[in-house]
Amino acid sequence: MKKRKVKLEDIINEYPELDYPEFCAQVAQLIESGVLLPVKCAKNNGRKPALPLRFWKLEEEPDFTEIYEELKYKYHPLINTSYYRTHPELYEADRSKLQLLSNYLKDHSDLLAVKETMNERSFEIFHREKFFQREGGLEFCRKAGIEAAKLSFYETSEPLSYYSCSKQSPQNILIIENKDTFFDIRQCMNKGSNRILGTEFGTVIYGAGKGIWKTFADYVNGAENYFLEDNTLFYFGDLDYEGILIYEHLIAQNWNPRTDRAGEKRSDMAWTVDIQLFMSAYEKMLDKALKIGFNNLPDMKEKQNANIGTAFLKTFNTVRRSQIEEILNSGKYIPQEILNEHDW
Repeated sequence: MKKRKVKLEDIINEYPELDYPEFCAQVAQLIESGVLLPVKCAKNNGRKPALPLRFWKLEEEPDFTEIYEELKYKYHPLINTSYYRTHPELYEADRSKLQLLSNYLKDHSDLLAVKETMNERSFEIFHREKFFQREGGLEFCRKAGIEAAKLSFYETSEPLSYYSCSKQSPQNILIIENKDTFFDIRQCMNKGSNRILGTEFGTVIYGAGKGIWKTFADYVNGAENYFLEDNTLFYFGDLDYEGILIYEHLIAQNWNPRTDRAGEKRSDMAWTVDIQLFMSAYEKMLDKALKIGFNNLPDMKEKQNANIGTAFLKTFNTVRRSQIEEILNSGKYIPQEILNEHDW
Protein backbone atom coordinates (compact mmCIF):
# COMPACT_ATOMS: atom_id res chain seq x y z
CA MET A 1 0.00 0.00 0.00
CA LYS A 2 1.10 3.56 -0.65
CA LYS A 3 -0.54 6.70 0.64
CA ARG A 4 -0.73 10.26 -0.59
CA LYS A 5 -2.22 13.42 0.86
CA VAL A 6 -5.44 14.75 -0.64
CA LYS A 7 -7.45 17.86 0.14
CA LEU A 8 -11.07 17.73 1.22
CA GLU A 9 -12.01 19.95 -1.73
CA ASP A 10 -10.51 17.40 -4.15
CA ILE A 11 -12.66 14.65 -2.65
CA ILE A 12 -15.74 16.91 -2.86
CA ASN A 13 -15.03 17.41 -6.58
CA GLU A 14 -15.18 13.64 -7.08
CA TYR A 15 -18.80 13.55 -5.89
CA PRO A 16 -20.48 16.66 -7.31
CA GLU A 17 -23.92 15.00 -7.29
CA LEU A 18 -24.02 14.57 -3.48
CA ASP A 19 -25.35 17.15 -1.01
CA TYR A 20 -23.36 17.73 2.16
CA PRO A 21 -25.02 15.11 4.44
CA GLU A 22 -24.73 12.51 1.66
CA PHE A 23 -21.10 13.45 1.09
CA CYS A 24 -20.31 13.07 4.82
CA ALA A 25 -21.82 9.59 4.72
CA GLN A 26 -19.68 8.74 1.68
CA VAL A 27 -16.51 9.95 3.46
CA ALA A 28 -17.39 7.88 6.54
CA GLN A 29 -17.77 4.82 4.31
CA LEU A 30 -14.37 5.45 2.66
CA ILE A 31 -12.75 5.80 6.09
CA GLU A 32 -14.37 2.58 7.29
CA SER A 33 -13.21 0.69 4.18
CA GLY A 34 -9.64 1.93 4.65
CA VAL A 35 -9.49 4.09 1.52
CA LEU A 36 -9.24 7.36 3.46
CA LEU A 37 -7.44 8.15 6.70
CA PRO A 38 -7.84 11.58 8.36
CA VAL A 39 -4.57 13.48 8.78
CA LYS A 40 -3.86 13.97 12.48
CA CYS A 41 -3.99 17.58 13.67
CA ALA A 42 -5.60 18.68 10.38
CA LYS A 43 -7.98 21.62 10.72
CA ASN A 44 -11.65 20.97 9.97
CA ASN A 45 -14.01 22.73 7.63
CA GLY A 46 -16.12 24.27 10.41
CA ARG A 47 -19.37 22.70 9.23
CA LYS A 48 -21.64 20.21 10.99
CA PRO A 49 -20.74 17.45 10.92
CA ALA A 50 -17.14 18.69 10.67
CA LEU A 51 -14.70 17.06 8.26
CA PRO A 52 -10.88 17.37 8.30
CA LEU A 53 -9.41 19.47 5.51
CA ARG A 54 -6.80 16.82 4.65
CA PHE A 55 -6.79 13.05 4.35
CA TRP A 56 -4.37 10.28 3.53
CA LYS A 57 -5.61 8.33 0.54
CA LEU A 58 -4.46 4.71 0.59
CA GLU A 59 -3.84 3.02 -2.75
CA GLU A 60 -2.66 -0.42 -3.67
CA GLU A 61 0.72 -0.61 -5.35
CA PRO A 62 0.30 -1.67 -8.99
CA ASP A 63 1.71 -5.07 -9.91
CA PHE A 64 4.14 -4.68 -12.82
CA THR A 65 5.36 -8.30 -12.85
CA GLU A 66 3.89 -9.07 -16.28
CA ILE A 67 5.33 -5.86 -17.71
CA TYR A 68 8.81 -6.68 -16.41
CA GLU A 69 8.61 -10.13 -18.00
CA GLU A 70 7.44 -8.66 -21.30
CA LEU A 71 10.24 -6.10 -21.33
CA LYS A 72 12.78 -8.83 -20.64
CA TYR A 73 11.95 -11.12 -23.56
CA LYS A 74 9.63 -9.49 -26.11
CA TYR A 75 11.74 -6.94 -27.97
CA HIS A 76 14.69 -6.90 -30.37
CA PRO A 77 18.09 -7.06 -28.61
CA LEU A 78 19.06 -3.58 -29.85
CA ILE A 79 16.18 -2.07 -27.88
CA ASN A 80 17.19 -1.07 -24.37
CA THR A 81 14.17 -1.45 -22.07
CA SER A 82 15.81 -0.08 -18.91
CA TYR A 83 13.83 3.18 -19.13
CA TYR A 84 10.52 1.31 -19.01
CA ARG A 85 11.73 -1.02 -16.26
CA THR A 86 12.46 2.11 -14.23
CA HIS A 87 9.15 3.75 -15.25
CA PRO A 88 6.75 0.82 -15.80
CA GLU A 89 3.74 3.09 -15.42
CA LEU A 90 4.71 4.74 -18.75
CA TYR A 91 5.11 1.52 -20.66
CA GLU A 92 1.50 1.00 -21.74
CA ALA A 93 1.40 4.29 -23.66
CA ASP A 94 4.51 3.33 -25.67
CA ARG A 95 3.91 -0.41 -26.05
CA SER A 96 2.60 -0.31 -29.63
CA LYS A 97 5.45 1.96 -30.78
CA LEU A 98 8.03 -0.32 -29.19
CA GLN A 99 6.50 -3.25 -31.03
CA LEU A 100 6.69 -1.40 -34.36
CA LEU A 101 10.34 -0.50 -33.76
CA SER A 102 11.18 -4.05 -32.70
CA ASN A 103 9.45 -5.57 -35.74
CA TYR A 104 11.31 -3.20 -38.05
CA LEU A 105 14.70 -4.04 -36.54
CA LYS A 106 13.91 -7.74 -36.74
CA ASP A 107 12.47 -7.90 -40.27
CA HIS A 108 13.71 -4.83 -42.16
CA SER A 109 17.01 -3.68 -40.62
CA ASP A 110 18.68 -4.24 -44.02
CA LEU A 111 16.89 -1.09 -45.21
CA LEU A 112 19.06 0.96 -42.85
CA ALA A 113 22.02 0.39 -45.18
CA VAL A 114 20.64 3.12 -47.44
CA LYS A 115 19.88 6.56 -46.00
CA GLU A 116 16.37 7.91 -46.43
CA THR A 117 14.84 11.26 -45.57
CA MET A 118 13.66 11.75 -42.01
CA ASN A 119 9.97 11.60 -42.94
CA GLU A 120 10.44 8.54 -45.15
CA ARG A 121 12.19 6.59 -42.39
CA SER A 122 9.64 7.77 -39.85
CA PHE A 123 6.77 6.41 -41.92
CA GLU A 124 8.65 3.22 -42.80
CA ILE A 125 9.07 2.31 -39.13
CA PHE A 126 6.09 3.90 -37.35
CA HIS A 127 3.59 4.49 -40.19
CA ARG A 128 3.58 8.22 -39.34
CA GLU A 129 5.67 10.49 -41.54
CA LYS A 130 5.94 13.33 -38.97
CA PHE A 131 6.63 11.11 -35.95
CA PHE A 132 10.32 12.05 -35.81
CA GLN A 133 9.87 15.68 -36.77
CA ARG A 134 6.86 16.78 -34.70
CA GLU A 135 5.61 14.00 -32.44
CA GLY A 136 8.58 13.25 -30.20
CA GLY A 137 9.69 10.21 -32.16
CA LEU A 138 13.42 10.82 -31.82
CA GLU A 139 13.11 11.20 -28.05
CA PHE A 140 11.07 7.99 -27.93
CA CYS A 141 13.79 6.15 -29.86
CA ARG A 142 16.47 7.59 -27.59
CA LYS A 143 14.61 6.27 -24.53
CA ALA A 144 14.57 2.88 -26.24
CA GLY A 145 18.34 3.02 -26.70
CA ILE A 146 18.23 3.77 -30.44
CA GLU A 147 20.10 6.97 -31.27
CA ALA A 148 19.15 8.97 -34.36
CA ALA A 149 22.39 8.01 -36.15
CA LYS A 150 21.38 4.34 -36.07
CA LEU A 151 18.18 5.13 -37.95
CA SER A 152 20.16 6.21 -41.03
CA PHE A 153 18.17 9.22 -42.19
CA TYR A 154 18.99 12.75 -43.27
CA GLU A 155 17.03 15.95 -42.81
CA THR A 156 15.86 17.79 -45.90
CA SER A 157 16.17 21.51 -46.44
CA GLU A 158 13.69 23.81 -48.11
CA PRO A 159 14.30 23.68 -51.87
CA LEU A 160 16.44 26.45 -53.28
CA SER A 161 14.78 28.88 -55.70
CA TYR A 162 17.26 29.93 -58.37
CA TYR A 163 17.76 30.63 -62.06
CA SER A 164 20.83 29.56 -64.04
CA CYS A 165 21.74 30.74 -67.50
CA SER A 166 24.93 28.67 -67.41
CA LYS A 167 25.98 25.29 -66.01
CA GLN A 168 29.69 25.96 -66.46
CA SER A 169 31.97 26.04 -63.47
CA PRO A 170 33.52 27.87 -61.88
CA GLN A 171 31.04 30.73 -62.17
CA ASN A 172 29.78 33.70 -60.19
CA ILE A 173 26.56 33.13 -58.23
CA LEU A 174 24.48 35.96 -56.76
CA ILE A 175 22.20 35.55 -53.73
CA ILE A 176 19.47 38.20 -53.63
CA GLU A 177 17.38 38.95 -50.53
CA ASN A 178 14.16 40.21 -52.11
CA LYS A 179 11.81 38.81 -54.73
CA ASP A 180 11.41 41.88 -56.97
CA THR A 181 15.16 42.29 -57.40
CA PHE A 182 15.53 38.56 -58.05
CA PHE A 183 12.89 38.70 -60.80
CA ASP A 184 14.41 41.84 -62.27
CA ILE A 185 17.92 40.39 -62.52
CA ARG A 186 16.59 37.03 -63.70
CA GLN A 187 14.77 38.83 -66.50
CA CYS A 188 17.99 40.59 -67.53
CA MET A 189 19.89 37.30 -67.55
CA ASN A 190 17.10 35.59 -69.46
CA LYS A 191 17.47 38.23 -72.15
CA GLY A 192 21.18 37.46 -72.41
CA SER A 193 22.40 40.33 -70.22
CA ASN A 194 24.17 38.34 -67.55
CA ARG A 195 26.71 41.08 -66.77
CA ILE A 196 25.26 42.87 -63.74
CA LEU A 197 27.03 46.09 -62.70
CA GLY A 198 30.20 44.88 -64.38
CA THR A 199 30.21 41.32 -62.98
CA GLU A 200 29.16 38.31 -65.05
CA PHE A 201 26.83 35.91 -63.23
CA GLY A 202 25.78 32.41 -64.25
CA THR A 203 23.23 31.84 -61.49
CA VAL A 204 20.99 34.03 -59.35
CA ILE A 205 19.47 32.65 -56.11
CA TYR A 206 16.35 34.02 -54.41
CA GLY A 207 17.16 34.32 -50.71
CA ALA A 208 13.64 35.16 -49.44
CA GLY A 209 14.97 37.21 -46.54
CA LYS A 210 15.96 35.00 -43.62
CA GLY A 211 14.65 32.04 -45.58
CA ILE A 212 18.11 31.66 -47.11
CA TRP A 213 19.32 30.33 -43.75
CA LYS A 214 17.27 27.19 -44.40
CA THR A 215 17.36 26.94 -48.17
CA PHE A 216 21.12 27.44 -48.42
CA ALA A 217 21.56 23.89 -47.11
CA ASP A 218 20.17 22.81 -50.49
CA TYR A 219 23.02 24.68 -52.19
CA VAL A 220 25.60 23.07 -49.88
CA ASN A 221 24.20 19.63 -50.65
CA GLY A 222 24.47 20.18 -54.37
CA ALA A 223 21.00 20.89 -55.75
CA GLU A 224 22.95 21.07 -59.00
CA ASN A 225 26.29 19.29 -59.49
CA TYR A 226 28.05 22.49 -60.47
CA PHE A 227 27.09 24.03 -57.10
CA LEU A 228 29.76 21.81 -55.57
CA GLU A 229 32.50 23.31 -57.72
CA ASP A 230 34.72 26.23 -56.73
CA ASN A 231 32.26 28.96 -57.61
CA THR A 232 32.35 32.51 -56.26
CA LEU A 233 29.29 33.56 -54.28
CA PHE A 234 28.04 37.11 -53.79
CA TYR A 235 25.30 38.43 -51.51
CA PHE A 236 23.07 41.46 -52.08
CA GLY A 237 20.29 42.59 -49.73
CA ASP A 238 18.58 45.59 -48.17
CA LEU A 239 20.78 48.10 -46.37
CA ASP A 240 19.23 47.75 -42.92
CA TYR A 241 19.98 45.80 -39.76
CA GLU A 242 18.03 42.76 -40.92
CA GLY A 243 19.75 42.62 -44.30
CA ILE A 244 23.15 42.88 -42.61
CA LEU A 245 22.31 40.16 -40.06
CA ILE A 246 21.10 37.82 -42.81
CA TYR A 247 24.51 38.07 -44.47
CA GLU A 248 26.52 37.79 -41.25
CA HIS A 249 24.55 34.77 -40.05
CA LEU A 250 24.97 33.08 -43.42
CA ILE A 251 28.75 33.36 -43.50
CA ALA A 252 29.11 32.36 -39.83
CA GLN A 253 27.47 28.95 -40.20
CA ASN A 254 29.28 25.65 -40.36
CA TRP A 255 27.53 23.84 -43.18
CA ASN A 256 27.42 20.04 -43.11
CA PRO A 257 27.01 18.64 -46.61
CA ARG A 258 25.85 15.05 -47.04
CA THR A 259 28.58 14.59 -49.66
CA ASP A 260 31.97 16.12 -50.08
CA ARG A 261 32.92 18.15 -53.13
CA ALA A 262 34.03 15.01 -54.96
CA GLY A 263 30.54 13.57 -54.54
CA GLU A 264 31.65 10.98 -52.01
CA LYS A 265 29.74 10.34 -48.80
CA ARG A 266 31.14 12.73 -46.25
CA SER A 267 32.69 11.89 -42.94
CA ASP A 268 31.85 14.27 -40.10
CA MET A 269 32.97 17.46 -41.75
CA ALA A 270 31.76 21.02 -41.67
CA TRP A 271 32.86 24.02 -43.65
CA THR A 272 32.10 27.69 -43.85
CA VAL A 273 31.18 29.11 -47.22
CA ASP A 274 32.99 32.16 -48.52
CA ILE A 275 30.33 34.66 -49.62
CA GLN A 276 31.37 38.11 -50.76
CA LEU A 277 29.23 41.21 -50.68
CA PHE A 278 28.17 42.41 -54.12
CA MET A 279 29.93 45.72 -53.52
CA SER A 280 28.99 47.33 -56.84
CA ALA A 281 25.31 46.99 -55.99
CA TYR A 282 25.67 48.41 -52.46
CA GLU A 283 27.70 51.36 -53.74
CA LYS A 284 25.08 52.01 -56.44
CA MET A 285 22.38 51.95 -53.74
CA LEU A 286 24.29 54.48 -51.65
CA ASP A 287 24.91 56.76 -54.64
CA LYS A 288 21.20 56.82 -55.52
CA ALA A 289 20.28 57.37 -51.85
CA LEU A 290 22.66 60.35 -51.70
CA LYS A 291 20.87 61.92 -54.68
CA ILE A 292 17.49 61.39 -53.01
CA GLY A 293 18.79 62.56 -49.64
CA PHE A 294 19.19 60.22 -46.69
CA ASN A 295 16.42 62.06 -44.81
CA ASN A 296 14.00 61.11 -47.62
CA LEU A 297 14.68 57.38 -47.28
CA PRO A 298 11.94 55.18 -45.76
CA ASP A 299 11.90 54.53 -42.03
CA MET A 300 13.36 51.22 -40.94
CA LYS A 301 10.84 48.55 -39.94
CA GLU A 302 10.22 48.47 -36.19
CA LYS A 303 11.82 46.03 -33.75
CA GLN A 304 14.76 45.10 -35.95
CA ASN A 305 17.66 43.47 -34.16
CA ALA A 306 20.43 46.08 -34.21
CA ASN A 307 23.03 43.70 -32.77
CA ILE A 308 25.08 43.40 -35.94
CA GLY A 309 28.70 42.25 -36.03
CA THR A 310 31.63 43.74 -37.90
CA ALA A 311 31.86 41.40 -40.91
CA PHE A 312 29.55 43.50 -43.08
CA LEU A 313 30.74 47.03 -42.31
CA LYS A 314 34.46 46.26 -42.37
CA THR A 315 34.14 45.34 -46.05
CA PHE A 316 33.51 48.99 -46.96
CA ASN A 317 35.97 51.87 -47.03
CA THR A 318 35.77 54.61 -44.41
CA VAL A 319 33.53 56.91 -46.46
CA ARG A 320 31.01 54.21 -47.36
CA ARG A 321 31.02 52.82 -43.82
CA SER A 322 30.25 56.29 -42.47
CA GLN A 323 27.35 56.66 -44.91
CA ILE A 324 25.86 53.30 -43.91
CA GLU A 325 26.20 54.09 -40.19
CA GLU A 326 24.53 57.48 -40.73
CA ILE A 327 21.56 55.80 -42.39
CA LEU A 328 21.24 53.10 -39.72
CA ASN A 329 21.65 55.50 -36.79
CA SER A 330 18.92 57.76 -38.18
CA GLY A 331 16.45 54.86 -38.33
CA LYS A 332 16.34 54.86 -42.14
CA TYR A 333 17.17 52.12 -44.62
CA ILE A 334 17.77 51.55 -48.33
CA PRO A 335 15.64 48.82 -49.91
CA GLN A 336 17.09 46.78 -52.76
CA GLU A 337 14.27 48.08 -54.91
CA ILE A 338 16.03 51.46 -55.15
CA LEU A 339 17.83 49.74 -58.05
CA ASN A 340 15.96 48.54 -61.12
CA GLU A 341 16.53 47.40 -64.70
CA HIS A 342 17.85 50.86 -65.66
CA ASP A 343 20.75 50.41 -63.23
CA TRP A 344 22.09 46.96 -64.02
